[in-house]
Amino acid sequence: MERSGMGQQSQREDLASIYVRYRQSRRTEKQRILDEFMRVCGYHRKYAIGLLNRPLPVPRPRRRVRRAPHYSEAVMDMLAQLWAVSGYLCAVRLKAALPQWLPGLRRRIPLTSAQERQLLAISPRQVDRRLHTRKQRLKGTLYGTPRPGALLKHLIPIKTDHWDVTHPGYLAIDLVSHSGATAAGAFLYTLDCVDIQTGWVERQAVRGKGQQGIVQALTTIERHLPFALRGMDSDNGRACINDQVWAFGQRRSRPVQFTRSRPYKKDDNAHLEQKNWTHVRKLVGWERYDSLAALNALYRDLRLLQNLFQPSMKLLRKVRLGSRLIRRYAAPQTPWARVLASPEADAAKVTDLPRLLARTDPFVLSARLDVQLEQLWALARRAHQPRASVPTKPRPRAVTPWRSWTFSAKVKQDRQEQRQQIAVRR
Repeated sequence: MERSGMGQQSQREDLASIYVRYRQSRRTEKQRILDEFMRVCGYHRKYAIGLLNRPLPVPRPRRRVRRAPHYSEAVMDMLAQLWAVSGYLCAVRLKAALPQWLPGLRRRIPLTSAQERQLLAISPRQVDRRLHTRKQRLKGTLYGTPRPGALLKHLIPIKTDHWDVTHPGYLAIDLVSHSGATAAGAFLYTLDCVDIQTGWVERQAVRGKGQQGIVQALTTIERHLPFALRGMDSDNGRACINDQVWAFGQRRSRPVQFTRSRPYKKDDNAHLEQKNWTHVRKLVGWERYDSLAALNALYRDLRLLQNLFQPSMKLLRKVRLGSRLIRRYAAPQTPWARVLASPEADAAKVTDLPRLLARTDPFVLSARLDVQLEQLWALARRAHQPRASVPTKPRPRAVTPWRSWTFSAKVKQDRQEQRQQIAVRR
């Protein structure tokens, strides 16, 4: 028997295509079909005759041998708890954060040495596979609506490329509105800032877009930064580009470098647009807030969790292969680790941060954020109800991860009602 270079699947398909025709043909036509079958499939004549004269073989389903899972369900439950408490980090960042979070987990859950080894040995790809079902349950789509403005544009240059900086202190800044369904009256904004080099994040809530309030928020943020403020990049909004903010950056021995993005080009400020979603919208949502103290209390604890305990990935370079754009990232690190490795960091603040890190339990911090978000949610003013009074204690409801409440059915229903009201007014 001779075999051609055809695969078994192709040979079975050829056999099935001529089998019925061969069995119903006359003797002379069978010889022609047989010659053709031998030439195409490369079979010996006697073997081909045997195939065409016996019953057509029924292909048996291929048996797939599945490996037994290496990581037990108990280990995956522990990993899912860490994933939720740490803020739903991606697999690569969660893998980098595991050594820092394990001591706190060890104090709350009895861990065997084998389970601890499995948690430390699991790969990011395996984390994605095993947590896929849980991720699907938390999936949601929410969108924001920032509005740009303009002032002092002739003094502030446009930055069309991303900052290629090697020193900390260059901040991307933006205002996030908490107006709910209507922009009438007074409400809060979040001044969101991210350092390009280290990924250090700071936020401060302000009431309205007054120049004095923005300058006070920038002063507070600068006091919290563990490095000197060197530059600020914003959009074209009036809140960030005005006389008082300009004077804030100029009245010092080394003036702050101001730049701005192009109008209607969000990708020019891509670092911050991402943080507006993950660090503001994903947590406090799109409701209307006017409780300045509650929102700033949340941000004070949130900055500790995100800067000290949540690793972030930093883009190193982009490689284009044909139509594909491949991004290469450095190993995940916490912003605090990048600040510690920088020689430009403030020595006094860098000395205080390790002591703060040693006495801060991330699990206790995460639980406190749960309570603060519940209280903030109770203070939110919605279009269909009056402002709620400050509760003496949190509302009795099931404890849920503090990062996932915005994906609940109640929140989605509120979003739908707001969109309907906006559509009616239009």
